[in-house]
Amino acid sequence: MAVTLRLMRFGKRKQPFYRIVALDKRKKRDGAYIERIGVYNPLLADKNIQIVKERFEFWKQRGAQVSEGLSRLLTHPKHIEYK
Repeated sequence: MAVTLRLMRFGKRKQPFYRIVALDKRKKRDGAYIERIGVYNPLLADKNIQIVKERFEFWKQRGAQVSEGLSRLLTHPKHIEYK
């Protein structure tokens, strides 16, 4: 099974809120996921990305691919808060 780490969109219109999840690559964006490993709130100014570092590293070691959108977010380390 090919696993991808990506964003799932939640929230109302013009008030987005994203979960960072590990899911099967063949599933839809908002389909069933394997595990939630963090959240991203673009409406906050600082520390708007919260990730459980141990689970993120676990999935990376298992060969999970990081989606393009999530990889762009992770290039800004000052906005990330690890738990």
